[in-house]
Amino acid sequence: MTHLPPAGPDPALEDRIQRIAAGLPPPVIVAGEPADWPGLAAYMSLAARMAALHVPGVSVAVIHEGRLAWTRGFGDATVGGSPVTADTLFQAASISKPITALAVLRLVQDGRLGLDSDVDSHLVSWHIPPAAGSTAVTVRGLLNHSAGLTVHGFAGYPAGQPVPTLAQLLDGIDPANSPPIRVGQPPGNAWRYSGGGYTVLQQLLIDVTGEAFPVHMERAVLGPLSMTDSTFAQPLPVDRVAEAATPYGFDGKPVEGGPHIYPEMAAAGLWSTPSDLALVIMALQRAWSGRRDEVLSPDMVKTMLTPGLGGFGLGFGLDGGGKGGGPEPCFFHSGLNAGFSCVMAGFVGGSQDGAVIMTNGSAGAVAHGLLRAIAEEYDWPAFRPVERRLGIADPAFYARLAGRYRLPDFEIAVIADGNRLYGRVGSDQVEMFPLAGTDEFFLKVDVSTVAFRMPAAGPATALVLRTGSIDQTGLRID
Repeated sequence: MTHLPPAGPDPALEDRIQRIAAGLPPPVIVAGEPADWPGLAAYMSLAARMAALHVPGVSVAVIHEGRLAWTRGFGDATVGGSPVTADTLFQAASISKPITALAVLRLVQDGRLGLDSDVDSHLVSWHIPPAAGSTAVTVRGLLNHSAGLTVHGFAGYPAGQPVPTLAQLLDGIDPANSPPIRVGQPPGNAWRYSGGGYTVLQQLLIDVTGEAFPVHMERAVLGPLSMTDSTFAQPLPVDRVAEAATPYGFDGKPVEGGPHIYPEMAAAGLWSTPSDLALVIMALQRAWSGRRDEVLSPDMVKTMLTPGLGGFGLGFGLDGGGKGGGPEPCFFHSGLNAGFSCVMAGFVGGSQDGAVIMTNGSAGAVAHGLLRAIAEEYDWPAFRPVERRLGIADPAFYARLAGRYRLPDFEIAVIADGNRLYGRVGSDQVEMFPLAGTDEFFLKVDVSTVAFRMPAAGPATALVLRTGSIDQTGLRID
């Protein structure tokens, strides 16, 4: 069922939508240079960018001043087939995590869990293997990715392949295609994104409530918020398959066998629509303002949206600061499953705007570029292009930076080539540019910056990747 915005023709609104679709801004604009996005023309139209990045379909819901302002589908749910509509289902991927967090916090609110209690004391059918010298893993730590657990994300299971049980996933036992979920670093010491942590929360919800995970999520969150198009059922029930978009890979080919199955439901298993996820944003906005609390009380919502380690909230990433220093906190999360990419964002305490964008292509640049276009059109204080000023290259210094650096979940190779510096992760290589007035480097493909820890002489000892308020450190390994 579509949750429709106010009906009736509105030429001014249609003009807004057309302006948004006409030009997607790049993530970074370099002062004094033409707007640029490596490999693509800056401010390319939505349709052109979808074609360039092999994203067949996009669905959007925009919230303005606490109300659903408009929804729109662009492109195809299946190439050569039906178009995307507001009712088309997409995998929400990691946006599943903050929706799961609502259910966990509701149990905290009801006194059935403690935010800072030992998770293992509530687990029944599985327990977190102890790690030498580690303190307890807490509910708070799992929610805000500070519990030190391993396994960043999940690949899902192609149709026709064996699907592991939750117990097999937790211990990395065949047919699980991910490693065992374990305490990989001391809890509470550093922020480390962990889909594994949310898989532990899935087991926690099952053990505490005695309900199957999709059943509990329907009763605790989806039902109360009237998210009638959404389900955590994996695989998608047969009678709903016709509602779902076909997923497509980076090469524009459909994912073989169709949507992957994600038994890691809490971390990646939600099927939804932008209209349904907009209901979550608006419910949090109402509760923050003290008006209603369909799932969480105003106090619990403020706890959820309070920055913790790494600036992350209990389920959502957070950003504070509006224009002129005035606070307009915002919350956000993105997601990437096989053939699906999406992002949601909302503001509380100010404009009460927000947006949800879901696509059936693997290239997240479409969803994030569209979010930036919406942010510019509605004059949001966040999610707009970041302006950087280019510094002076120092080839002699670059030689000290070259090397390999190991971060918790991946490796970065830094390559010096004359007066250019590159970073490579796997097969992806991007240029790093000196940031004027600092000892950092910036990228053009996203808003991250890179700093290096330098001794008095010799090569750098570590690299620090900075994204918003979150720092991830990689030690030199060569």
